[in-house]
Amino acid sequence: MNAKERYESAREIYGAIGVDTEAAMEQLRNIPISMHCWQGDDVMGFEGAQALSGGIQATGNYPGRARDPRELMSDIKKALSLIPGKHRLNLHASYAIFEEGEKVDRDQLEPKHFAKWVEFAKEMGLGLDFNPTMFSHPKAENATLSSEDPKIRKFWIDHCRACIRIGQYFAEELGTPCSLNIWIPDGFKDIPADRTSPRARLKDSLDRILDMDYRKEKVLVAVESKVFGIGMESCTVGSHEFYMNYAASRGIMCLLDSGHFHPTEVISDKISSMLLFSPQVALHVSRPVRWDSDHVVLFDDETREIAKEIVRNDPKRVLLALDFFDASINRIAAWVVGMRNMQKALLYALLMPGKSLAALQEERRFTELMMLQEELKTYPFGDVWDHFCEENQVPVKEQWFEDVKAYEQEVLSRRS
Repeated sequence: MNAKERYESAREIYGAIGVDTEAAMEQLRNIPISMHCWQGDDVMGFEGAQALSGGIQATGNYPGRARDPRELMSDIKKALSLIPGKHRLNLHASYAIFEEGEKVDRDQLEPKHFAKWVEFAKEMGLGLDFNPTMFSHPKAENATLSSEDPKIRKFWIDHCRACIRIGQYFAEELGTPCSLNIWIPDGFKDIPADRTSPRARLKDSLDRILDMDYRKEKVLVAVESKVFGIGMESCTVGSHEFYMNYAASRGIMCLLDSGHFHPTEVISDKISSMLLFSPQVALHVSRPVRWDSDHVVLFDDETREIAKEIVRNDPKRVLLALDFFDASINRIAAWVVGMRNMQKALLYALLMPGKSLAALQEERRFTELMMLQEELKTYPFGDVWDHFCEENQVPVKEQWFEDVKAYEQEVLSRRS
């Protein structure tokens, strides 16, 4: 049986339980994933940083790291050529591109410093999302938006305001809203004597950022929580409870990162609750291994559960991005594996008879519900995925890895 025959057989099998595979693939085409630029260069950016700080680590030393804008854009282009569909690109402020002899600090960044990224996005048909970079900087050594020092707080407030202006520039140039996510590394290594004052300062700083004049329909601001991190094991100022309440009270989004919670918590269980009280939620999908280790996203149980919740609650209400950085393997392969796995999970969810399953739950027919959910695991999902790849003119199955190996030999291996 050839690939086309396998797909037609799968189409009939899914059709028998009321699932239209063509409709599922069409839906998948319209779910963009924001691919994070920082996987390509181990989160180093273009400011000349020699090391990361602020609880950020990229472990490994695989050859071929992108060292400048040209190399990073080339690598992104190669990765996207192996991923079906049209997506978005997620940038950090530390990836500003300066003209020869020009450099400004982060509080002075302007849209012109990202003009080359806009040119690249137009060439590739991408939307752009953005993140203030609140780490790996001398003024982030102790704290940022919650700092005891008003001058430090002002610096980071001005940085975030500059980033909102840049995000609006992206939206206006590309004709699609820019998701702008604020995450800070502020916290305490040991048990603090006062948790309230730092959080009060953070609340005030965020209010001062949002008080600026900007187009809220074009710049979709989110705040990202975390349980703990390196150097802030005992208390994180921007906790989930803080940001969930802040976002709800200010009409902005709360961003959930799948690595930022206790090991027994999962964000798949949080999505429906958040969307009952907010029109949209933002996600960073990663893979924690015992902690927020940012491993490459796999086609695993939690990724599939996240995808199911996205599909059940309307994908248009979920701003979906990936966030991992593995320097121990080929970086382009990491992008492709992670992006394709997130898409596989979404397709897997789209191929489920959601209304039938929900009806079984409502009728408390739990035996039948368990049976059907288990039987669906061996339905011919892979044949539909292969067909989706073929229709989008990207390699099927592991064939894409041959392109990556050739690119490594011809391009990456020449980088010293």
